Amino acid sequence: MQNPPGPSEVEWNILSLLKWATGYFTSHGIDSPRASAEILLATLLNLKRIDLYLRYDQPLLKSELSGFKSLIKRRVNREPVAYIIGKKEFWSLDLEVNPDVLIPRPDTETLVEAALNCLTPVDSPRDSAGQVLELGTGSGAIVLALASERPAYRYIATDISLKAIGVARTNAMRHQLSSVVSFVAGNWLDPFSPNMPVFDMILSNPPYIPSEDIAGLQPEINQFEPLLALDGRSDGLHAIRQIIFSAHTLLKPQGVLLLEIGFNQKKAVIQLIQHCGHYHPFEIIKDYAGHDRVVVMYKSGEQGR
Repeated sequence: MQNPPGPSEVEWNILSLLKWATGYFTSHGIDSPRASAEILLATLLNLKRIDLYLRYDQPLLKSELSGFKSLIKRRVNREPVAYIIGKKEFWSLDLEVNPDVLIPRPDTETLVEAALNCLTPVDSPRDSAGQVLELGTGSGAIVLALASERPAYRYIATDISLKAIGVARTNAMRHQLSSVVSFVAGNWLDPFSPNMPVFDMILSNPPYIPSEDIAGLQPEINQFEPLLALDGRSDGLHAIRQIIFSAHTLLKPQGVLLLEIGFNQKKAVIQLIQHCGHYHPFEIIKDYAGHDRVVVMYKSGEQGR
């Protein structure tokens, strides 16, 4: 079969449709073709992926075939699966996502792990615990992951996009974390008074892709994800530079700044840290693929936790 099944076709069951869709995606160069087919069909039928194989011989209605056909077309047009189904799992949290926010990546869980290592578990009430600031929250994935693990801390998350703030608030409500996390609209550290060291931690997954590299990214990224969350300007370091040179003024003694960085930016980021002169010690943490992924910086003159 060369084209997606039409609504008038019959004799399609779950298993045969999955086999066909997997082959169709493969022929069009779609990554993870089997997983894509399973996720889309399970979402359409309101089933878990495992249920597809428990009900493999279940025939599909014409309306279901038609609906699956439209989902297949969207994916072949390189729209990300997460945007098609409207959600993405991150840190075991089911998050709403749409083209107003970046799709959370597994690599970013390295940032969450590094942050948790710096946040001592606290049993005391939140009014006596530390404060954490996330810059550029997007879907809220990072701050909500932290809040789910360390709910005694007080969290503030910012984003310049009001639409992104809306998505993040929805995700906070979904996971009953609205009382733990506050959201503020604004560009990086602009909403806060300078030289007011009130935060124990500041962290961010800022845009770090050089502008000229964006056109060469996968269509799923450069055609669908928000440019604002990707474009790090000419050298990819515009936002990273801004944050490094200003975050220390808002960090308490022993405060820590954590940033996700590009896999090839270690040397340039170290030079920025050294030129800034307000962080010591610092370390670079690799992700599970062995790439440099997170830089952890402690405010100078204080020992890290």
